[in-house]
Amino acid sequence: MAKVSSQDLGVKPIGQLLVKQAVPASIGILVMSLNILIDTIFVGNWIGSIAIAAINVVLPVSFFIAALGMAIGVGGSSVISRALGADQATKALKTFGNQITLTVVLTTTLVILGLYFIDSLIPAFGGKGAIFEPAKIYYRIVLYGIPLLALCMMGNTVIRAEGKPKFAMYAMLIPSVVNLVLDVVLIKIFDFGMHGAAWATTGSYLLCFLFILWFFLSKNSELKINLRHFGLQKPIVSEIAGLGFVTMSRQATVSITYLLMNNILFDFGGETSVTAYAIVARMLMFALFPVYGITQGFLPIAGYNYGARQFRRVRTTIATAIKYAAILATVVFIMLMVFPEAITRMFTTDAAVLEETPSAMRWVFAATPIIAVQLIGAAYFQAVGKAIPALLLTLTRQGFFFIPLIFILPRFFGELGVWIAFPVSDVLSTIVTAYYLNREVKLNLLAKSED
Repeated sequence: MAKVSSQDLGVKPIGQLLVKQAVPASIGILVMSLNILIDTIFVGNWIGSIAIAAINVVLPVSFFIAALGMAIGVGGSSVISRALGADQATKALKTFGNQITLTVVLTTTLVILGLYFIDSLIPAFGGKGAIFEPAKIYYRIVLYGIPLLALCMMGNTVIRAEGKPKFAMYAMLIPSVVNLVLDVVLIKIFDFGMHGAAWATTGSYLLCFLFILWFFLSKNSELKINLRHFGLQKPIVSEIAGLGFVTMSRQATVSITYLLMNNILFDFGGETSVTAYAIVARMLMFALFPVYGITQGFLPIAGYNYGARQFRRVRTTIATAIKYAAILATVVFIMLMVFPEAITRMFTTDAAVLEETPSAMRWVFAATPIIAVQLIGAAYFQAVGKAIPALLLTLTRQGFFFIPLIFILPRFFGELGVWIAFPVSDVLSTIVTAYYLNREVKLNLLAKSED
């Protein structure tokens, strides 16, 4: 494989760069999402539909802790991309070292707390009735590997910031493949049930971590840090925290959304409605993989060129990313509107779940063609280091619109109101993001291009 340099981000054609960055990201997200999808199919068919609901209950807690790694990774990677673009190698190295220290300390602390409060957290996130016991089994084992997952998520974003998307893709492929293989061995062959599903997941985190560790210790990485880089430095920590808080807030909102949805839907339809939401949530992770891939590919290109003060290239990157992502989102929309019944049957044979899920899926994805503007718009402000607008735009969909709507709309439409909240919040957040992104391009990027 040809040597890839971060400097390529500032000189090669934007369309070519975006494809080069987005395709590996999309493949990695696809395989990771397929892993989650097939894992859910295996669990639903080999353990039972209640097991699907149990895993969905655990996800918010484990995902929130692991998302600390992602937040530190995205925040630090924005700093690293701009530092590399401005030829500030020392700052890039110090930032990476600080990212590692923060990830290890914070996630380990939260895992200890999460295990201590296990009996309170599971019911709070909807693990009630028959869901509680399998959720507790899965939760305890998976949490052991969460610090490793956090380090993987952090390291993956740094690899992208270096302009090495193929290695970032490999890092996502390894745990996905390993998890599925271990699922077959531990669930199907050895019949370990929820214990097997949990250890398969944790084992996959370990192998992903070992690969990422190898990458940074090998000659493939430009970031050769030593012990002095691990010492926390307030200016760097503040910059990482300011930008990482955007991602952390988004993931915290996702966890809160799971908590609220599991509890609200349990009150409406019990385990059946929680299982239906679990299936739809898996499709939200899986179906939009190409759109998320474009967003991941967009971040280092926009950040590098902004740091290098190549503002025309930044504008071109925004326009190209939105166009590509919108086309892909429309294709996803069409497929989900046509085949929701067939998709649901892959997960379960439960008649009640089969009846409820397809309609819910159509509502949830009803506004999918327009979400590219919201995703790329929020990502732009994060890529260029503007933490406050990035935070506010990131929170518009789920924080400012979706969460209030799932309390308001069910009063008028019952359980249907919960599902309607998805497209309504998508439309409202896209309008807000489009306004601020257009304003930023006119007042900032265009003006600087003319200087």
